[in-house]
Amino acid sequence: MFAITETPSSAPVLQRARPQRETPGENPSPGLLSLATAVPEHVLHQPDVAATMHRFFSEIFSRSETMAGIFASTGIRKRHAARPLDWYLEPRGWSERTAVYMEAGGDLFVEVANRALTLAGCSAGDVDSVVFVSSSGIATPSLDAVVHSRMGFRADIERVPVFGLGCAGGVTGLAIASRLAQARPGSTVLMVTVELSSLAFRLDRPDKAHLISTALFGDGAAACVLRTGERGIALVEGAGEHLWPDTLGIMGWSIDPVGFGVILEPNVPSFAATNLKPAVTGILGRMGLAPEDVGRFVCHPGGTKVVAAIERAFGLDQGSLDHERGVLADFGNMSAPTVLFILERAIAHGLPERAALVTMGPGFTASCLSLAQAA
Repeated sequence: MFAITETPSSAPVLQRARPQRETPGENPSPGLLSLATAVPEHVLHQPDVAATMHRFFSEIFSRSETMAGIFASTGIRKRHAARPLDWYLEPRGWSERTAVYMEAGGDLFVEVANRALTLAGCSAGDVDSVVFVSSSGIATPSLDAVVHSRMGFRADIERVPVFGLGCAGGVTGLAIASRLAQARPGSTVLMVTVELSSLAFRLDRPDKAHLISTALFGDGAAACVLRTGERGIALVEGAGEHLWPDTLGIMGWSIDPVGFGVILEPNVPSFAATNLKPAVTGILGRMGLAPEDVGRFVCHPGGTKVVAAIERAFGLDQGSLDHERGVLADFGNMSAPTVLFILERAIAHGLPERAALVTMGPGFTASCLSLAQAA
């Protein structure tokens, strides 16, 4: 059983927008018909995780004042995980991690995809293409095929599994889905991203990068339905990416017989503060837009230092990225789905005329997508 995230009571409830047909002659922009999010039922409270890690790795934390305070400095109150905390405190290999990825990941896929389809007013049998984004587990066939019968997808559904995008996957996956929808007007495209980053926790790798990831990452899923010819919640105006040369070592996975190993450079906030705006400006420029045309940046938070760095990069007032901080506090960094959790809150509070989704991920890559008001 998985819990669906709920919109705060102070915000308007997100409802499916009434479809509005594009007028003849307009450039067909894909409509975002729905957005849904879901998390596993197991809750990890940050003080509990901190106490456990300090007990297991007491020597490391005692040697470094910076590391000793890492859990308190994340801005995270709680996270959700595929398994209870005690499960992660035993040695686990690829087979056990993969079994959990298949089971819990499949359940999350079905839960969040069905909710997105219901909000869009359609069923799994209506889906022509499914884009599945995940970087926290390996399964062949991919989870979209594993859950095919449970979902009730048609035999002729087009499957597009995408691996390796990490935190950038939510935006890039949405961009891929929008291009599929635009290429086949009237077709229904489902995009699902599921990340179980908690499965990368390693008792045998007590290095700084792994302990920081233990303080940051949680599990979650998000799904969207898109169709060209209907306005829905918002219209996808365009998207693009920017890859910085010689930056492969900033973020990613190493792979060994035990599982994934975290690659995470500590200079990501300073890198974002210096390099993100020029990259996003270039992406927007290829759409005929400028940062000044964007009413709200919806950004993957990474961590509190990254959020502050993004605000500096775009010249935003400190605290402007409030939904980013709120999602980080409630769910931690869920990798690819995180930015869609933030978009969900932004939609509930009312999108401006134009919003830009911005993420960074392995590559090292920035991904940006522009959304315009449907009305």
